[in-house]
Parts: sequence; C-alpha cells; structure tokens
Amino acid sequence: MKKILVTNDDGVYAEGILELARALSSAGYETLVCAPDRERSASGHSMTMDRPLQIKRADAALTGGLEAWCCDGTPTDSVIMALEALKFPADVVISGINRGPNLGDDITYSGTACAAMEGVIAGLPAMAVSLVCGSRDAELHFSTASRAALEILEWTQKHPMGEGVFYNVNVPNVPLEELRGVKLARKGKRRYHDKITVIKTPFGGEAYWVGGRIVDGDDEDTDVRAVSRGFASVTPVHLEMTSFTELERISALSMERDVDAALGR
Repeated sequence: MKKILVTNDDGVYAEGILELARALSSAGYETLVCAPDRERSASGHSMTMDRPLQIKRADAALTGGLEAWCCDGTPTDSVIMALEALKFPADVVISGINRGPNLGDDITYSGTACAAMEGVIAGLPAMAVSLVCGSRDAELHFSTASRAALEILEWTQKHPMGEGVFYNVNVPNVPLEELRGVKLARKGKRRYHDKITVIKTPFGGEAYWVGGRIVDGDDEDTDVRAVSRGFASVTPVHLEMTSFTELERISALSMERDVDAALGR
C-alpha cells in the first residue's frame, strides 16, 4: 500500500487538503497530513532557518478524524518535518488541493507547487493540485479536483513519474460531469500588471499592497489555455532549471576565454 504525504499552503484545516486526504484514504492509501498551521499562500520555496520549528497534532474534531499534524512554518518546512521529524516513510508527496489556480509563472510563487518541489528534492515523486476558482465563486468543487488527482495518481502507479519531476495539476472549478478531461500542457505565461496599490495608513502615511491585475498568455498547448477550455491541465515540471540552449550559445561565443582574459587569468 502506497504511503502518501499530503500538504498544502492554505493551512492544515483548509477544505481542499481535507477533501484530498479523505479521497486518498478512501481509495486505500495510507495518508498522513502535515501542513502549515495557518495560511501560507505565495510563500514559494521558503524554508524557516531563523528560529526553531514546532509541530503538533491537529485537532481531530476539525480534521474529521484524519491523522494530521500542523507545523508553524512554511509548506516546505511541513514536508521536511513530516519526513525528517515524524519519520513518515512516504512514497509520494501530494500538495493541495489549493484554493485557487497555480498556472503559468505562478508556480514560482506558489507554496503549493514548491511543497511538491521539496518532495522531489527528497527523492520522491510529487504532485501539486489546484482548484482554479475565484474568491467570489459561490461553490467550490474540491471533489472534482480530488477525483482528478486520484486518477492521475493511479495512472502513475503503472507509469512512474520521471526522476526530478513533479506534476502540476490545475482543475477547473466545475462539477465532475462538466470536466472535459485531462490535457498535458506546458507552463503558460501569467503576468501581473499594476502590481502595487498605494493605500493610506491611519496615521497619514503610505503603505503598499502587492497584487495586481492578472494577464494570462493565450498560447496553444499551455496550462492556461487548457483550463480555460474546461480541461484539467497536467504540466510536468523539472527541477533542472539550466538553460542548455543559452549554455551552448555563450560557450560558442567564448565567454570563459574572454572573461578569463579580462580577469588576467
């Protein structure tokens, strides 16, 4: 029986993580939840190194009896604590279900995606799962996202993920019967225009609210396009971030020789 470590960046009591953990447990997986004790969205791959971390059992009355632990650090910390402090022998790390999308360039900000990344660093296959919903959506279909995640996980049991890769999964916020299917997709482009909003403080000063207006690219074969068309997108993300094309280009231009000469080497 596969052992699944479940984490997120929305906090240990978030609806999405509990829905995912219940679905995995019902499917026969041994599941351990270890997640931040509060909202830690957009924390990226940050790791707490300026203070000790604490971990404790979550309130079973709030988790529906699921075995869950909360960490007073980041999503990345939570993965490390589960594997190193709790000694949970995970076979797979699944992060989510995030409330909101992690499309395109958002994966660099996303605590959800970067928790999956930490699983890969630990040598484990991993998946990040997000429900593409808005703050004003009246209904949240976490069950659709959990079903998609479960079926993708089941598929990987027969066809293991490649080394150094996690799957970034984004699922439209629709009932399961309205989901058009799954699309393999590359990472799209997502930009934030007017990132800073200036607000007045109670004492007459200024403060700055970071956010902005989202402008998505509309290129074919991207996660952004797939989700906009009603498909769950699956993007394999590799931790090897070297640009081999640029490496070859600057090598052919003799960068090493030229800079060494300028340095007197």
